[in-house]
Amino acid sequence: MNIVHVHVHVKPEFVEAFKQATIENASNSVKETGIARFDVVQQADDPTRFILVEIYKSAEASAAHKETAHYAQWRDTVAEMMA
Repeated sequence: MNIVHVHVHVKPEFVEAFKQATIENASNSVKETGIARFDVVQQADDPTRFILVEIYKSAEASAAHKETAHYAQWRDTVAEMMA
């Protein structure tokens, strides 16, 4: 198992757009054979802060995830949304 915690601080004006794009990416990510789990967590007391909990079956699966079209679309969509 390879567990990754991605901490993201989003610009306030992009919180909803970031959330939508990230949930879509997570929904596609869990369809990958190498991903055991992919959770999107929004901080309750600061909605501009997120943690993505990505659980891969192997280090190779983590690398393969970054080669998918849905990851590339998410990366490009949210790049300017992050603080």
